[in-house]
Amino acid sequence: MSLHSAAAQLVTLAAEGEEHGGNHESLNPLLTGGGAFIILMLLLWITTRFNRDR
Repeated sequence: MSLHSAAAQLVTLAAEGEEHGGNHESLNPLLTGGGAFIILMLLLWITTRFNRDR
């Protein structure tokens, strides 16, 4: 197999994979973003508890 034919097959394979748009069916953007927001707020709260001026 030559490098040229291998590259042509990879390009064809990559082009076929774009038909689905790249999003997984189980990923909900609202749930993912909301979960990330809650985790960041929890980390901010923990950080401010440790950084109190005494």
